[in-house]
Amino acid sequence: MDFRTQIINASAESYEKFLPHISVDTVIFGFNQGTLKILLLKMNYNKEWFLPGGYVGKNEDTDEAVKRVLYERSGVKDIFLEEFAVFGNPQRNQQSFADFPDTLWNKQRFISIGYYALVNYTYVIPQPDALSETCQWVDFKEVASLAITMDHRNIIDRALQVLRERLSYKPIGYNLLPDKFTLPDLQRLYETVLGKKLNRGNFYRKMKNMAILEKLDEQRKGGAHKAPDLYKFNQDIYNSILKEGANTW
Repeated sequence: MDFRTQIINASAESYEKFLPHISVDTVIFGFNQGTLKILLLKMNYNKEWFLPGGYVGKNEDTDEAVKRVLYERSGVKDIFLEEFAVFGNPQRNQQSFADFPDTLWNKQRFISIGYYALVNYTYVIPQPDALSETCQWVDFKEVASLAITMDHRNIIDRALQVLRERLSYKPIGYNLLPDKFTLPDLQRLYETVLGKKLNRGNFYRKMKNMAILEKLDEQRKGGAHKAPDLYKFNQDIYNSILKEGANTW
């Protein structure tokens, strides 16, 4: 079966299964070896890259729809997930499916709810869907050079903007770093997300003032310099600040 026929067949099934005019799109961030990553799929049909997303079942909560999509594409559950914007350009779907009939499900007008997710890179097993040739991590710096479908580039840019704004009052790291990490690891994560260098002394002081870190009685071995101390997050305090925000940052 060729790709065009697959898309048309999937369209007919979608009319039966999903709510019309509502979709969800997810920007899945990971962090590995000092690099911010994003999970993307590449469509078989037109070779454009797109975000993991999908439609909302007729009896499905929107948050549950996103969790289902994330599990199908990453194999991971219990992901940190946050709604961040709604996208509703009337022509957002048209160009990518221009040579299909106007009755195609994917060509209808969809208002998309944008979510971003923070995941541990090492836990994810990327899984393509039936209409894509690959699902893979892409370095965030390479996204600008890719052919991105529809308005997904705008969704990605908006997700990063919101994540950066969020850093002014809420922590990140619990879902992006290993269970044990050093303070330089944590600072590197923040610098990568923010796209700028941070003063080490100020960063360490502010992070410790948030009281979300627990120093462990062990160090990271290896390397030519003194072994750095290892830390972990105090999950209770971390979750409390996620819920209420903090004034110390």
